[in-house]
Amino acid sequence: MNADENLESKNADKIQILPLVAALVAIAGMIDAIYLTVHHYTGEKVPCSVTGGCETVLSSLYSEIGGIPLALFGALAYFTVFSLATLSAFGDERMWKILSVVVALMSVFSLWLLYLQAFVIGAFCQFCLLSAGTTFTLLLLVIIRQFLPKKLS
Repeated sequence: MNADENLESKNADKIQILPLVAALVAIAGMIDAIYLTVHHYTGEKVPCSVTGGCETVLSSLYSEIGGIPLALFGALAYFTVFSLATLSAFGDERMWKILSVVVALMSVFSLWLLYLQAFVIGAFCQFCLLSAGTTFTLLLLVIIRQFLPKKLS
């Protein structure tokens, strides 16, 4: 084995940092989304101490698709990102490419939901804002990784 092959072997065994960070961020988003999903199905009111509009947003006609709460779709999306990021952290670059597409779609949907809260519903949900922030953090990680040299990401 020559020096170049030895270096490549060591890099393949190394956990990549940005995908690992993305996995941790996705866990935070998943916890938020699961919390809202549980509250939806149990009928409990969500405590809303910061924005005061959680119930208005979470009970609006935009809070469900086909009777399924958006939070459940969010939990599934964050689980998908977590899984893809974890696989990518251990060297599967194809998974990062798929993750990038998923995060881009999540970001567009988050923008739509922010628009609805601001201009249609007229109220904000702090947990929904947390989810949007989490999604945009994931998008920032995707963008940063795009511009970092391969050996640093």
